[in-house]
Amino acid sequence: MNQPLTKAIAEQVEIIAEHARREGLDFYPTIFEMLTAEQMSEFAAYGGFPKRYPHWRFGMSFEKLRKQHKYGLGKIYEMVINNNPCYAYLLNDNLPVDHKTVIAHVYGHCDFFKNNYWFSQTNRRMMDEMANHATRIRRFSERHGMERVERYIDTVLSLENLIDPHSVFMRRDHEEAPPGQAISKDPSAPTRYPAKSYMDRYINPPDQLRSEREEIQDRQTKARVSFPSSPVRDILLFLLHNAPLEDWEADVLAMIREEAYYFAPQGQTKIMNEGWASYWHSTMMTKYILQADELIDYCDHHSGTLATSPGQLNPYKLGIELLRDIEYRWNTGRYGPEFDACEDMEARRNWGKDKAPKHRVVGQDSPGRKKIFEVRALYNDVNFLDEYLTPEFVDQQKLYHYRQDPQTGRMVVVNRDFATIKRQMLFMLTNHAQPFLYVLDGNYRNRGELYLGHRHTGADLEIKYAVATLKELHRIWKRPVHLHARIDEDHILFSFDGEQSTQQHVDEIIDKPSHMV
Repeated sequence: MNQPLTKAIAEQVEIIAEHARREGLDFYPTIFEMLTAEQMSEFAAYGGFPKRYPHWRFGMSFEKLRKQHKYGLGKIYEMVINNNPCYAYLLNDNLPVDHKTVIAHVYGHCDFFKNNYWFSQTNRRMMDEMANHATRIRRFSERHGMERVERYIDTVLSLENLIDPHSVFMRRDHEEAPPGQAISKDPSAPTRYPAKSYMDRYINPPDQLRSEREEIQDRQTKARVSFPSSPVRDILLFLLHNAPLEDWEADVLAMIREEAYYFAPQGQTKIMNEGWASYWHSTMMTKYILQADELIDYCDHHSGTLATSPGQLNPYKLGIELLRDIEYRWNTGRYGPEFDACEDMEARRNWGKDKAPKHRVVGQDSPGRKKIFEVRALYNDVNFLDEYLTPEFVDQQKLYHYRQDPQTGRMVVVNRDFATIKRQMLFMLTNHAQPFLYVLDGNYRNRGELYLGHRHTGADLEIKYAVATLKELHRIWKRPVHLHARIDEDHILFSFDGEQSTQQHVDEIIDKPSHMV
């Protein structure tokens, strides 16, 4: 049972909310709840939600988090959920100054959730949706057996990153249809009508879809039509529409895919989101909230949050410092062609210092503040760093490449080149450094086999993960599956037929679409 907020904390919630609004933050109504350390570990294991479907991975995460807290290896100070209303959890054994810091931090997150473009397509009622998913999966477990359902969930979870996070912002002509009229994401896919997931089996009967799919495949066999007509990055959606799934399997796949899309923006904006929340808790604590007798504890805990070490990236530290750098640059005019063309280092150091605000800035009352509010609204981590990372900032924050000296055991700088450092950081953030995979053919060799292609972006696939992924895909597709990838400049076709994994070099003998990669 969650503990009620104390009167003092409840008062601080209202006071800090007023400070946040004065500074221009705009957020959904926010509900704070007090949790014990064990409850906090339980909610964190569930991804911040109080109720999820039963699965062993949640128990494993809970045990890890609980032991980290018990033995002093880690502590979760707060959690906040992207929802309307937002839900935030406070740890009951925090100091009063920690509670105030966390509350201010939470309002920064809530503002980011509401106003950042990359969260604009997320489900704002996900708290209810997660509970619905849990109920439905429990019913499937009762009907089909816990072991069978859990094993299937294992398979889908191993593929949950095979989505296209950018697809929610795209509209194509053949996808726009009035409510109630048929839509089809691919002319070679069966016709489906818009429906909630729990009504889909009734509005789009599986038997009818299966029959139409067979007709389409027959026509493709005769006409040699490509299926799909163009590469598909959202592999989970392709499986949902075309794999031979039972009703409950399709429902579970749709639910986990929906959850993957909900969590995707959080991975895309980790640096910005934590930086924005840290910026505002720092601003509000030092301007309005902090008492003299709380200063030491606040500084100790705030510095611990922003601490970093050579060779590591702390999203809190990188985010807040880059936002402050942007604010300072726009306040002093250190941007644009004229500043970029200046080669006099003394002039660059003193550029625009007389333009910096002399008064305490409130809200968007300065060019720098207006700019960071604009950045908060439009960017994700990749274009945030691509646009605003500068050589001066890298030098200031010592964001170099390090390695451990084998003789001294100390971390030493091995690379200071800005272009290389920036390229490596963007590579780590783009798609979370995971491979880009696409469906190229769902009827390879006219045998109903699945053919995937890997778009090479600078790093080879890890072979053990490629083979494991094909095995899990086969459990859903139930026909041989193939993956074309580039390994050490060689084009390799990985295959799994349900019993044996094979690899072969791609040459002119291999049937298309191998030559599309």
